[in-house]
Amino acid sequence: MWEQVAEAFERNFTERDELGAAFAAYHRGELVVDLWGGTADPDTGRPWDRDTIQLMFSGTKGLTAACVLLLVQRGLITLDDPLSRYWPEFGAKGKEYTTIAEVLSHQARLPGVEAGYADLLDHDAMAARLAAQAPATDVRTGFVYHPITWGWLLDELVRRVDGRSVGQVFADEFAKPLELEVWIGLPEELHHRVATMVAPEGVLVEGPNPLWVPGAEKIWNSTEYRSAGLAAVGGYATARGMAKFYASLLDPAGVLAPETVELGRREIRRGTEPNWGTPMAYGAGFELQTGDGRMGDDPDAFGHAGAGGSRHGAWPSRGTTFSYSMNEVRNAPDERPVSLLRALSRGSRATGR
Repeated sequence: MWEQVAEAFERNFTERDELGAAFAAYHRGELVVDLWGGTADPDTGRPWDRDTIQLMFSGTKGLTAACVLLLVQRGLITLDDPLSRYWPEFGAKGKEYTTIAEVLSHQARLPGVEAGYADLLDHDAMAARLAAQAPATDVRTGFVYHPITWGWLLDELVRRVDGRSVGQVFADEFAKPLELEVWIGLPEELHHRVATMVAPEGVLVEGPNPLWVPGAEKIWNSTEYRSAGLAAVGGYATARGMAKFYASLLDPAGVLAPETVELGRREIRRGTEPNWGTPMAYGAGFELQTGDGRMGDDPDAFGHAGAGGSRHGAWPSRGTTFSYSMNEVRNAPDERPVSLLRALSRGSRATGR
């Protein structure tokens, strides 16, 4: 029943010119799909193998959301608390009542950094700039995707409450006990396993996101970026590791209790992303089902996609989790992840359980 996923994965190479990729899935706690292929580094010809690690961009947000939910589970914060309760400086210029739930669901009105991104890889500098910044007044920013700033805001929250960075909390509380090949900030001794990111001509454009402009590949593929641990867009993993992470969220004995996971995927806001004109729905940091196939067809789907095509998430009603990673970024609509999730859906339905 899972063979059709392998067939769809192969068609991505033969019909859609996939460069290098991996796809993995768990069903009811069992690894049922583990695929990889293609080229990890087009400059050297290095093949994508079982141990290849991939940058996930915003797939990282699901990991950071789990770290914040862990603080909730331990009674250290609540989602309705204002962020300024734990980070007093953040309350400047009218932000004193902005809640943690609003930050998690992209309602903080801080989608960009007015003071610029010269210190992009310096968490302390970027967090300080956001603390001093006034919220945007454009009504459209009431619910607008925060691609990078989301991470600095929540990483600073975790640091203020726990004393550790999001990357360290994830390593200590999730990756190590669950034996996950997943990192927010990649140890330098593992850099040689990372696939080289590639952006075809025309995909990257001038705009407000400094990580999606022409030439940004130099940043993505740098040692400094791999090590930085950006809590919104700096996660690295194997597809197998990410699928296992989401499987742990469906496990009643997992790090996060079932009621905590339920809180995380409870809808906070739904609407249309004003810059893209596409549907967007969020729980406490997790993307939710919008009916556009982005996260598959399960009505209870949750997880997070990554820029350029990657998909990572779970279908709770079926007990299925998945991760698709690739090293050639493309613009939407992108049939590569859609075709894989469609085949996975057929396989999960065919199990009858």
